[in-house]
Amino acid sequence: MDFLPQGGIFAMLGSASIVVKVVLCLLAGMSLWSWTIIFWKLISLGKARSLVLKGNQIMEDADSLSSGLTAINKTKSSPLNRIGSAAVKEYRILEKSAVSPSHKRRLIKDTLRRILRQRVSSEMKRLSTSLSFLATCANGAPFIGLFGTVWGIMNSFHAIGTAKSAALSAVAPGISEALVATAIGLVVAIPATISYNFFLGVLGGIETEMVNFAGVFLNRVEREVSWVEPASKHGSDSEDDSSAEV
Repeated sequence: MDFLPQGGIFAMLGSASIVVKVVLCLLAGMSLWSWTIIFWKLISLGKARSLVLKGNQIMEDADSLSSGLTAINKTKSSPLNRIGSAAVKEYRILEKSAVSPSHKRRLIKDTLRRILRQRVSSEMKRLSTSLSFLATCANGAPFIGLFGTVWGIMNSFHAIGTAKSAALSAVAPGISEALVATAIGLVVAIPATISYNFFLGVLGGIETEMVNFAGVFLNRVEREVSWVEPASKHGSDSEDDSSAEV
């Protein structure tokens, strides 16, 4: 027995109550925006991951910190470019500050470590933009759809009381209209949940690579910049050398 209206599912939804229609429109908007975010993040996070991996390889293969940063800076959109530039800027400020060399040596490692941590956090915040909406869709869409279903079923039971008939043919159309809201809520939530968890994994990998870059940066500073370590470790000649170019 066919309880659907003659026009099919669209005619069925067209005959739904105004509340159910509002719920369906809301779910459609959430779905459209979530798929926009999904495709955008697939492109942007994929590019960021590629640039970070490439930048780390450049830094590991570089002969010096300066040459490595110069090569990375050619890609302005790389997260490592912004992290390295901020660290170099802080290094320059401390290098030119009017404090004793011994005090600079005590400050440089902690200062660079803090600025690198801050920039990594800033990059992670930028890369994770809009992911909260996917989490909202994943958690909220099923309940929004369920609300539409409950409302539609309430109307169906009200129709039973009005018609004074509990025949299935009298209530099935209203109940089927209501259940569509739950189905659409799941259609919105399932891709949002899968993509959100996928993007979290990608972001975790990108963060690990950026932290690795920060560690390589600090190690190279300690090895290549003469005034970072006490003069006794470099010998008397090192006091006459200028600091390494960063």
